[in-house]
Amino acid sequence: MDNNDVFRRIRYIFKYNDEEMISIFALADYEVTRAQISNWLKKDDKPEFQKILDYQLALFLNGFINSKRGKKEGEQPEPERKLNNNIVFKKLKIALKYRDEDILEVFKLVDLRIGKTELSSFFRNPKQSQYRPCKDQFLRNFLNGLQKKFSENK
Repeated sequence: MDNNDVFRRIRYIFKYNDEEMISIFALADYEVTRAQISNWLKKDDKPEFQKILDYQLALFLNGFINSKRGKKEGEQPEPERKLNNNIVFKKLKIALKYRDEDILEVFKLVDLRIGKTELSSFFRNPKQSQYRPCKDQFLRNFLNGLQKKFSENK
């Protein structure tokens, strides 16, 4: 999935305003401006649109983990230079403290049925034979399910 789309969806799912988005980056020890946030959130047909780099989205997701679970003492994890759907999915799972059952429930909200084995293959080490790349449709459906789950709870 496109980094800007993931960034946008997280903002809207959790109803974060610009200040909250800036503070999430700060939890990963990274400083951003309101203008950067605004340009990353714009649609790609707008002249002010800017792509959020893998590194920047990784920082945001690390900050998101810190905001949901509490910031650990000491040095923060090094953000990935290259992201893929598997890494984004794993970071969301960590931030939300989701177990496999929780994720399967979110998928049910969007009428997607997958087994635990298939789900666990997304979180394995890429060098393992059971590893499976997470396609856009799975990440998109997970984010759609989160949208449904969190809009019902508020």
